[in-house]
Amino acid sequence: MAKTKVQKEGMYASLTDKLSRAKSAVLVKYQGLKVKDSEELRKTLRDAGIDMVVPKNTIAKIVLKEQGIEVVGEAFNQPLAIIFAYEDEVRPAKEVVLFAKTHEALEILGGILDKKMIDSSVIKSLAALPSREELLAKMVGSLNSPIAGFVNVLAGVPRALVTALNQIEKQKTS
Repeated sequence: MAKTKVQKEGMYASLTDKLSRAKSAVLVKYQGLKVKDSEELRKTLRDAGIDMVVPKNTIAKIVLKEQGIEVVGEAFNQPLAIIFAYEDEVRPAKEVVLFAKTHEALEILGGILDKKMIDSSVIKSLAALPSREELLAKMVGSLNSPIAGFVNVLAGVPRALVTALNQIEKQKTS
């Protein structure tokens, strides 16, 4: 079924908006996924605040070119879906790689990061990174560790004094 000009303009506007707001995007080949699995993927992504769009490839190429992103590779020579992340660059890669482990029909073709095309190996590397929250927790722990040690050292002096005074009092009372 051919798309009307109005539908194509709507897809163009939507894709332009999503790409301009996205911190990263993952390109996947979804053919071969069962409808049930496809719906499961969409729900998983939606729950994570991530959009999945199945664009017309010619429109996607035009939008990418207008955004200054050079299309490389064979990704746009087949039906694909683009998964956009607006908050966390790593989250869509993690979600897609995790989903692909249990659904072999889903193939990661590559992605977009910092307005550049990246290949699937980079997406898989991104997925292996700790989440933003984990990195922040590690950083806070690293910053807190020296402070906690310093507090323990400072608290040790009065503690030692109290212990010494208790020992002196025991000696005098015995």
